[in-house]
Amino acid sequence: MEHSKKMFIIIFSCIVLIGVFSAFILWRTFRPSQGLPYERITMEQAAEYMDYETGYLLVDVRTQEEYDEGHIPGAVCIPLEELQAEAQKLLPDKEQMIYVYCRSGRRSRDAAQKLCNMEYTNVTEIGGILDWNGETEKSK
Repeated sequence: MEHSKKMFIIIFSCIVLIGVFSAFILWRTFRPSQGLPYERITMEQAAEYMDYETGYLLVDVRTQEEYDEGHIPGAVCIPLEELQAEAQKLLPDKEQMIYVYCRSGRRSRDAAQKLCNMEYTNVTEIGGILDWNGETEKSK
């Protein structure tokens, strides 16, 4: 009986250690950028994530004209000036992963902050399309 009790304690301790370690890794990986309510990553990192992730939205916050001239395939255009009014309709799931970009990164930071202020919980700002190395498409 004593042997099975020791085995239980060892197995239980290992499970707890694995759980704590896993929680730490997840916290380090998915926590918001320091001092910000949203995550900030590079376009290169975003491209890697978008290769294997599903269920995310890619939001271009430039003007419609800028978007029409060239955008990342699959992106939806919600100009920064219209974000507050259009978010509820176009982004109904406040827990969905949302990648936000613009031309250089300034508007995307503003948009990410606005989305967080509107209680979106999974917002990632990825900078500007100027740093995008993948393909783009034009609107017809």
